[in-house]
Amino acid sequence: MKKVLILHTGGTIAMHEDPESGSVVTDPQNPLLTSSLTLESGTELIIEDFLNVPSPHITPTHMLHLKERIQKAHTEGVYGVVITHGTDTLEETAYFLDITIGQLMPIVLTGAMRSSNEIGSDGLYNFQSAIRVASAKQSKGKGVLVVMNDEIHTARYVTKTHTTNVATFRTPTFGPIGLITKSKILFFQELTQTSQLAIQSVTGTIPIVKAYAGMEETLLTILSEAQLDGLVIEALGAGNLPPKTLPAIQKLLDKKVPIVLVSRCFNGIAEGVYGYEGGGKQLIDLGVMFCTGLNSQKARIKLLVALNHQMSSNALVEFITTEG
Repeated sequence: MKKVLILHTGGTIAMHEDPESGSVVTDPQNPLLTSSLTLESGTELIIEDFLNVPSPHITPTHMLHLKERIQKAHTEGVYGVVITHGTDTLEETAYFLDITIGQLMPIVLTGAMRSSNEIGSDGLYNFQSAIRVASAKQSKGKGVLVVMNDEIHTARYVTKTHTTNVATFRTPTFGPIGLITKSKILFFQELTQTSQLAIQSVTGTIPIVKAYAGMEETLLTILSEAQLDGLVIEALGAGNLPPKTLPAIQKLLDKKVPIVLVSRCFNGIAEGVYGYEGGGKQLIDLGVMFCTGLNSQKARIKLLVALNHQMSSNALVEFITTEG
């Protein structure tokens, strides 16, 4: 008998649409708790109403508590874990778990774009699909997965791409690594393995700043006066910044504030190609760390985990700049 732990955390999948106002609101009782599921033989569910909060209310502390519960489940003989989650921050929770305990057991996150009583609600179907993936032997060693809309994505690269469409979760550049059919769980791609970092805390102030045409140093100067533990910048193109930002960036680096750079582009990676003022090559020479393939919200999670692991400066650079 395969035991699958279900951890409900809230989100649209646990909400309903108010018939009078049309607003989607939190349901006092998670509708998934009383839903009828078709389980494959040999699967036993352990269901816990872990949280019941909207996705924007999720914090790294919640992510840490999820990690700790999953680690405990591993000692209890649980085969896999399914986490139902609001979609706004789902990718961040998934990535946090991926780089802290991702190889421990099959861990699958899922959610919904339509609440439980809306026409075409996708919650129950995604939930059942996630259970199938979490209990499949093929899911072992794949890291943390996100299952939505008959597709299996890796936590590392998946992102929410549409505000309302049920097919919102996509993996830019690479695509999903697997599909769910009526009878099979199919994987078509393998990711390079990454190491996990053990942490017991999630402290740190790490804002995200997005670059734009004509950007000056004003915002970065304000941040340089704050007590920051790190900074993530969504840079232009392949990883370039307007030249007027450079003095403030130098001030932050002089204060030993680690700066991680990603591209604001939807596809591709940031790399130090351009040698002009503010170009990526100059930024790398200054000490800015280019994070390969991640978006800004995941780069922030990666830096947060690294800082709470108490990495040395050299180890931090290697960890941030290594793929994944």
